[in-house]
Amino acid sequence: MECPKEPLGSQCSLSEMDDFDLTRALDKPRLKIERKRSFDERSMSELSTGYSRHDLDMAHSPGSRSFVDTPLSYVRNSFEPHPMVAEAWEALRRSMVFFRGQPVGTIAAYDHASEEVLNYDQVFVRDFVPSALAFLMNGEPDIVKNFLLKTLQLQGWEKRVDRFKLGEGVMPASFKVLHDPVRKTDTIAADFGESAIGRVAPVDSGFWWIILLRAYTKSTGDLTLSETPECQRGIRLILSLCLSEGFDTFPTLLCADGCSMVDRRMGVYGYPIEIQALFFMALRSALSMLKHDEEGREFIEKIVKRLHALSFHMRNYFWLDFQQLNDIYRYKTEEYSHTAVNKFNVMPDSIPDWVFDFMPLRGGYFVGNVSPARMDFRWFSLGNCVAILSSLATPDQSMAIMDLLEHRWEELIGEMPLKICYPCIESHEWRIVTGCDPKNTRWSYHNGGSWPVLLWMLTAACIKTGRPQIARRAIDLIESRLHRDCWPEYYDGKLGRYVGKQARKFQTWSIAGYLVAKMMLEDPSHIGMISLEEDKQMKPVIKRSASWTC
Repeated sequence: MECPKEPLGSQCSLSEMDDFDLTRALDKPRLKIERKRSFDERSMSELSTGYSRHDLDMAHSPGSRSFVDTPLSYVRNSFEPHPMVAEAWEALRRSMVFFRGQPVGTIAAYDHASEEVLNYDQVFVRDFVPSALAFLMNGEPDIVKNFLLKTLQLQGWEKRVDRFKLGEGVMPASFKVLHDPVRKTDTIAADFGESAIGRVAPVDSGFWWIILLRAYTKSTGDLTLSETPECQRGIRLILSLCLSEGFDTFPTLLCADGCSMVDRRMGVYGYPIEIQALFFMALRSALSMLKHDEEGREFIEKIVKRLHALSFHMRNYFWLDFQQLNDIYRYKTEEYSHTAVNKFNVMPDSIPDWVFDFMPLRGGYFVGNVSPARMDFRWFSLGNCVAILSSLATPDQSMAIMDLLEHRWEELIGEMPLKICYPCIESHEWRIVTGCDPKNTRWSYHNGGSWPVLLWMLTAACIKTGRPQIARRAIDLIESRLHRDCWPEYYDGKLGRYVGKQARKFQTWSIAGYLVAKMMLEDPSHIGMISLEEDKQMKPVIKRSASWTC
């Protein structure tokens, strides 16, 4: 969730917009494609046979459904929905935003009790992803298509921060629809970072847009959208920002603090795992959608080369398990040669005390950041879950991440899924790293807070790795409190026991994340739209350690 912003600066009236005709776009014929089930989809369907009958009680008979109370997914699968489900769908539909009579997204939060709206009445790209997945899984793709087209159009706007012009491919962090009842026109105001606290452009927005475009295509079988010249150009513009040559010696993407879900100063500048995992997934998603024409082939070649380098780098240098931790603990420093073992000159004394006790004999994870003489050993949930879904993590590494979650349930999940990062930073370190940020105090917000939205990513990762019982246990925790607490944005405390001190109620992605998790668990084939199979050609040459097989 983006931090509070100043009033938006980039506006365009309906008459000034070179707008896509959304109505006409929806009228395009869809290709009826019988998809072959992927490895992920096959394995997910087979997994469903192992679900307990207690969880999948066949007590609901199919029939006509109302607009809100009985989602299509439950009619189709004949499952008795939890009482929270109907309430969640009603809340999700209440958050829908319309432009020219067409739904184009969902607002961040629908909290009438809050004194200040700030920017929670806007449509955020990253926030809309779980809403989009919920609508796709429920057989309602039109709002997703409209959103993709609208944000694609906004990408073409000129973007400036003071006197500096941003790259053409930058996607907005958010947009707001302003209705003029007198003139009967709609106006859109978009934010590309020029209104954000810290003035940071959202690096993750473009990656989420590509990932969502693939999800739409996989869900509907409609290739006509991704193959339009506008979408092809949009993909290429996003990729041109991150595939350009420069001074980098690493295949990872260099970023500023606050450019993703952790959108405040939290010491994630450099090469954060969240951005690297999304970058990897966006590259693979783009590779499956780019046309093999003259322009497309140039990018396809760049993507293939970058994926090979990026997968090797991440799997070798970001991966941490018991054996690798022991190796780093014994590192020599100041090595100067091509044969150096400690290639980033990480100082063993910089290893925090907590990680020695935290690391189990079986298990592992991708650390938060790796750069010269710096390794951030914190666990970040989003980056590790996306690493599993994108197959950035090898099958063994994916299982090790799940092992870690089971071993460290109290620390990483506690009483409310899911810790955005672990552990928190506090005292002097908090003052230095966050600049004394009053919102990111210990075990709150981005500093070790618990975010219900992450449930859908955890569930997808659990299903892909064959651990649905972990997801069911997490969903049980969510169902015990989330609706009663009015769908808060995040929870505070070491165990996630308390509603966040500044958390908004009726947070849309908390609602949508729950719905997506429920629908995936009840129909595991849904995972195909947000999961990628392992590419055998990208297997690392070197296997750094294999402690999960001990």
